Amino acid sequence: MCQMAILIAAGMLWRRVAPDHLSALSHRRALTDVVFFILLPALVLDVLWQAPFDVSTASIALTAFSRLLVNLSVMWVCCCLMALNRPQQGALLLAATFPNAMYLGLPVTSEVMGEWSQAITLKYDLFACTPTLLTVGILLAQHYGGSAVKAHPLSALMRVPPLWALLLAVVLNFSDTPEPAMVQHALHTLAGGVVPLMLIALGMSVRWDVFSWHLLNTLLPVCVLALLVGPWVAWHVAQVLGLPHEIVSTVTLLAAMPTMVFGVVICERYQLDSTLYAAAVFTTTVLSMLSLPFWFYVL
Repeated sequence: MCQMAILIAAGMLWRRVAPDHLSALSHRRALTDVVFFILLPALVLDVLWQAPFDVSTASIALTAFSRLLVNLSVMWVCCCLMALNRPQQGALLLAATFPNAMYLGLPVTSEVMGEWSQAITLKYDLFACTPTLLTVGILLAQHYGGSAVKAHPLSALMRVPPLWALLLAVVLNFSDTPEPAMVQHALHTLAGGVVPLMLIALGMSVRWDVFSWHLLNTLLPVCVLALLVGPWVAWHVAQVLGLPHEIVSTVTLLAAMPTMVFGVVICERYQLDSTLYAAAVFTTTVLSMLSLPFWFYVL
């Protein structure tokens, strides 16, 4: 965690001291675009081209779906009991439901579980979290937001390069297409930049300025669900489905990740309370420095 905190801190520092010929937002977007459109698809191909696709793949996806469904349902009940407007409700529903399984989960599990866990992380996110975010998540944002923009969820899915890379990897995998050594080396070289750049981008995305102590009561359900209830659900579902202990540990850690950063973009696009969502990202990310070691100890 301390090693990763250095890279996250580097991103936070770069946001303040970056050359002013570009705005801090432009620096962050340039970095995340390189990761999202080039490096992450290369990682998906590098890992999943030769990875096994068996019954455990469906179990991993089902574990992720269970975590998303429970958190969304419980947070919806909490929103009904709290005095919140619709943009706030929508922001909290997204914040409690979707974990940062890729941008933080991939570095964490790769470091503490080993590189073999990258395939588990990609299956967890690309078979469950990302498709659900870009379908159910967008529908929720449209329902609770005030924006006139009405995008079809399937069109959003079609514009995600890692999902196209996933589809290509599955086709190559099931067709037993051999991976040329030159291609493997190029993909592995590109994939090596994903983890450090993800952490730097995460540091550039975390906003200290949005946090306020009076928001703690509002954010408490999100913190409890994201950092405690979600991983508890994933832990038990994965065991019921008969996954091996190492995979159970990996999916539990992924389910214990803080609120995903990308949700800020959805909140801004559909006029949800992006400030409240950003505060949830900041609060859960800081608290995860304690909760993740706790879950690793339990596991």
